[in-house]
Amino acid sequence: MSPQGGQRVLMDSGQIGRTIRRMAHEILEHNQGTKNLCLVGILQGGAILSQRIGAVIKSIEGIAPPMGTLDITLYRDDLAIRSAPPFLRESDIPFSIDDSRIVLVDDVLYTGRTVRCALDFLMDLGRPSSVQLAVLIDRGHRELPIRADIVGKSIPTSRQEKVRVLFEEDHESVTLVRMPS
Repeated sequence: MSPQGGQRVLMDSGQIGRTIRRMAHEILEHNQGTKNLCLVGILQGGAILSQRIGAVIKSIEGIAPPMGTLDITLYRDDLAIRSAPPFLRESDIPFSIDDSRIVLVDDVLYTGRTVRCALDFLMDLGRPSSVQLAVLIDRGHRELPIRADIVGKSIPTSRQEKVRVLFEEDHESVTLVRMPS
């Protein structure tokens, strides 16, 4: 860690862009093209990542797969113990997921609980032919038997660290932040 606030940059904008391009290629290879392929990003970071992957797929294939977003807030298993009321955003799945090959996209995979919520939400919407998971960062520490099919980068972390993914125009980064004890 650097002495400046306990932060270390793990990926800069260029590295993120190259990783997203590789992930898009892996998705296309794994699914043999875009037929019945849909991208669903988990709000917030997963939705941005999904849009970026979709744009790369469009540049390669000439067609972007249908894209949607999920707000998994009401599916969380910790709603009852949270001190503040949940902030809800709108989910948007403008296509039928039945018989589709869904690529669920998130920025960071940690305990697996967010992915479990997203899977519950998807199953309430229909019956996809398959669901794959694509994540920019896999930081370990799973609490549920969930693994990503497509991983941008695996980063070993401690539970006292936090991975921050910043998708801002002109400044993108992935940083590892040491949380105060």
